[in-house]
Amino acid sequence: MQIIDKYWQFDMIVAMMKIVPLRKDLNKKLIQHGLDKKFNKQISFLLTNHKHPSLHLEKLEPKHLNIYSFRIDKKWRAIVI
Repeated sequence: MQIIDKYWQFDMIVAMMKIVPLRKDLNKKLIQHGLDKKFNKQISFLLTNHKHPSLHLEKLEPKHLNIYSFRIDKKWRAIVI
């Protein structure tokens, strides 16, 4: 029996992923909460190594929708659609 990487499907999604700029209001909220640099660092990890331990990437329910979240810091998470 072949062991399949639980992130295999996400590997395919990352390969096709397009990062779009955040809306101005969301970017403003990141800055207000001091999360802009942390968010950008985590986005770079997501694009270069989505298995990086600091991301704490997890698939959200319902799983068939392929929505993931990653950690910005201990308090905040971001959603990948």
